[in-house]
Amino acid sequence: MELGIIWIILIALVALIAGAALGFFIARKYMMNYLKKNPPINEQMLRTLMMQMGQKPSQKKINQMMKQMNNQMDK
Repeated sequence: MELGIIWIILIALVALIAGAALGFFIARKYMMNYLKKNPPINEQMLRTLMMQMGQKPSQKKINQMMKQMNNQMDK
């Protein structure tokens, strides 16, 4: 009788750990795809940020910074 209870507890713990790990990876994949489709910063936000810091942003500089951020997100 005690052996059956131990097996039930063991199976429940394994299922709980597996479910938590699976949920974590599914949530991580969903967020990565969401951030790739909807980046948290766009060119207009970057231009405004640079102007607030006292810089006159050129389109070339904005493109470089956007490319760097996209490369960082791909890693």
